[in-house]
Amino acid sequence: MTSPRSRSDSIREDEELRLPRTPGMIRRFWARHPIVADVLIALLCLALSLVPAGMIAPFAPGDTSAPTTDAAPALVFQSVSISIVVIGACALLVRRRQWPVAAFVAAVAVSVSYLFVSVPTGGPLLLVTSYSLAVYRSSRACWRGLAIAIAALAIIAFALERGGVITFQTAANAVIGELMLGLIGALIGVNVGGRRRYIEAVIDRSRQLLVERDQQAQLAAAGERARIAREMHDIVSHSLTVIVALSEGAAATPDHERARRAATASATTARSALTEMRAMLGVLRSDDSPLPLAPLEPVQPHDTVASAQRAGYPVTLAVSGKADVSPAVAHAIARIVQEGVTNAMRHAPAATAISVGVDHTPDTVIIEILNDGVAGTVGTGGFGLRGLAERAAHVRGRLHSGPAAGGRWSLRADLPSGAHPDDAGQPVKETK
Repeated sequence: MTSPRSRSDSIREDEELRLPRTPGMIRRFWARHPIVADVLIALLCLALSLVPAGMIAPFAPGDTSAPTTDAAPALVFQSVSISIVVIGACALLVRRRQWPVAAFVAAVAVSVSYLFVSVPTGGPLLLVTSYSLAVYRSSRACWRGLAIAIAALAIIAFALERGGVITFQTAANAVIGELMLGLIGALIGVNVGGRRRYIEAVIDRSRQLLVERDQQAQLAAAGERARIAREMHDIVSHSLTVIVALSEGAAATPDHERARRAATASATTARSALTEMRAMLGVLRSDDSPLPLAPLEPVQPHDTVASAQRAGYPVTLAVSGKADVSPAVAHAIARIVQEGVTNAMRHAPAATAISVGVDHTPDTVIIEILNDGVAGTVGTGGFGLRGLAERAAHVRGRLHSGPAAGGRWSLRADLPSGAHPDDAGQPVKETK
């Protein structure tokens, strides 16, 4: 279901499209006042089409005698009937843009009524309605309608000729005359209608491109905000968690030497976080270089584990296999290890063992972080796990977090070794 478009949106899009003005003052006037144009055309056709209504044949072909008094009321009735048909058909011309088929059928009815006048005659109604049918309906509808109308008119005309109502010359002139008028109107209408529909299609496509451009800009901005949020969360969350742990340890220990080492480690962690923050802000403020999707030098897993160990957490690291991965996968590995260890430090402070395993295989990299200190239900509404799932999806991998055997909690990521970023793909949801 599409949302309704406001007038302001249409005006804005037309201004951005920079559509040229309609050439000519008269054409611009008709374009701005279509009802006035239709009323004038209807009045002109009414004036040209009512004249034959008073030319009803007073006698049959070949009969030179004067009409009797009894025939006069019938002739008046015929004249009035034809006039009513003409007036109705001309009235429909006012709505010819909305009802082109109805106006065309009424014009054919007027052409049939002209068969009963004393001399061969015609009007512009079929010309105008054939043009309207081609412009406001379709070229195919115009040709089909004109063929059916001329065929029906020919059948009726020659049936009346066989019945002695009209002469053969009157029937032939009526059919040929209406055929010529219909062909002229159809040819002009097909040309004008085809050009009109082509221009409308081009303008509509241009509007769609404008909408798609705005949507692409919004998607790019949303993706960039999500990327910045992930980077900021990983830097701030891990560093502050380590700093808090070191500060609490320094405050709790009576040993001045241990407190001094903890304070030094806390300052080192803060400087490292500040350096990464400055690098990211520098990228954001740079106008002459594209924004990278990842820092050039991601934090290595052993550095993450070392900072957690300095904070007093029982974290171990085991790496197996040959580390031959793409830069995007290397960055994802570093961030997943960093966030996984940070979550264990925050949510499992009583853990006796936090193990980090990175297994490199020829095709995949398996990262698994286990801890035995999680108690109760672990929340999943934060930005950490969501960001990790997005990072895994960014390199076409998968992430799983949930309880493991032995009362432990597991965070596992399976990443392809040689994967490249896939921004166009949909993020893979985190599984539990």
